[in-house]
Amino acid sequence: MNKNISIIMLVSLISFGCNNIPENYIDLENDSITLSENSKIYEEVWSKFFNERDMDVINSQYFSEDVTVVLPGDDLVGIEPLKNFYGNYINGFSDAEFTFVDLFGQGDKLVKHWNFKGTHDGDFFGIPATGKKVDLYGTTLILMENGKIKQEQDFFDNLDFYTQLGLME
Repeated sequence: MNKNISIIMLVSLISFGCNNIPENYIDLENDSITLSENSKIYEEVWSKFFNERDMDVINSQYFSEDVTVVLPGDDLVGIEPLKNFYGNYINGFSDAEFTFVDLFGQGDKLVKHWNFKGTHDGDFFGIPATGKKVDLYGTTLILMENGKIKQEQDFFDNLDFYTQLGLME
């Protein structure tokens, strides 16, 4: 009789334990779903911007109203300042190619490893066209919020960039 009770208790504990999914597993699963959705939105936006040269994709459908580009000194805040900022890449490099080398993260935090190529044939942040080709790699930290881009911070080698433009040796 004691053997039967022990077996029943053991089976009950195992069954009960299998029905309880650890909370951290659920959090990881939710983060994975959020990451997948955010990555899809993020890639779609920047593909339209660079590949289709669609500056109007920078709008409140894809970006929070207080979207921030973190810059040394003074951050840019808002959709119009962001559109003007990134518009310099379209205006300054008519043949711009922007490639996602890798995009990964967790939940609302993304990291993008990217490559930017193009010929500097237009005004770029006030720098007149040099006719030089650039091939630049960098990384961007991204924060998403409710399926919209909330913040970006780019990291790349400015010295290498200016050297490729012929502005530094």
